[in-house]
This record gives sequence, structure tokens and C-alpha cells, in this order.
Amino acid sequence: MPITKATLADVPELNVLINNAYRGEESKKGWTTEADLIDGTRIDEAALIEYFSNEAITILKYVDDHGLITGSVYLEIKGPKLYLGMFSVSPVLQGKGVGRALLEEAEAIAKQLNCHTITMTVISSRTELISWYERRGYAFTGEIQPFHHHGRFGEPKQVIELMVLEKAV
Repeated sequence: MPITKATLADVPELNVLINNAYRGEESKKGWTTEADLIDGTRIDEAALIEYFSNEAITILKYVDDHGLITGSVYLEIKGPKLYLGMFSVSPVLQGKGVGRALLEEAEAIAKQLNCHTITMTVISSRTELISWYERRGYAFTGEIQPFHHHGRFGEPKQVIELMVLEKAV
């Protein structure tokens, strides 16, 4: 199976993948780019390393036939729910099933952890991405959160709100 838990040794490759999936010119090769909405990087190696020291956090990686990480997803146990974030697929491979496979694995892990709900936040203006999640059973909870203004995840170019989506698993 090409999906396994990432390790500290994967941090440099994860860092490149995640930033390429979200920001910069490379991200524009796919349909999930935030490059027109947010400046800066999505993550850095220090933050990724910090995640690996938290027992509530798991990062899954999808590895291709050549051993390259082509997709990843951040999972964090938050009480009875599993938070899904930093969902990343190589821009040139988007639409080829990598994301769907990662999402299905995340749902299987949620069940193993007795988390009966997966929750996530999505930029409200990302209608195509929200529709993709809705086709997979995720629904808007009615909750809106502000974008993180501490700069750790980049600097917004406009006002950004995050919609909370959830799915019972």
C-alpha cells in the first residue's frame, strides 16, 4: 500500500510537497492552489518537526512507485473528532486519485481511533474544493472561523474566512 505514516526523515520532502501544493508558481499547475489568496509559505521544517513530537498528530504520506512522496495529510485527535488538515497532493498529480486514497485512509484511521467525526476547515472562497469534499460526504457545519493571523501559515492578500466541514464516519 502506498500510504503509510510519515516520519521525521520525511520532513524535508514533506516541506517541499506541501509548499508546492499550496503556494507559489508550482502550485498553479494544480487546482488546489492558494497562491492568489495567501503570500508566503504554508509550512516550514521546524513546524513539521514540532508536529512529530505531538502524540495526537499523525501525518500520512502517499508514496509513488519511485519512492517519492506525492501526497500527504495531517491528522490530529481533538477530543472525539479527528481534525484533517494540510491536505497536499503534488499539483501535477491532482485529479489522479491520490487525494481520494488519502481521504479514505484518514477515514479508516478515524474509525480505528474511535473518532466518529472528521472535521476540517476550508477557505470559504474555494468553492471547487468545498464541492469536492461535499461529493465525498463532508458538510458545512454553519461555523465560520477567521484565518490565522499570526503569519505562521502565510499572509493573506484579502480577508479570508474558514468554513468548518464535517463528516460522520
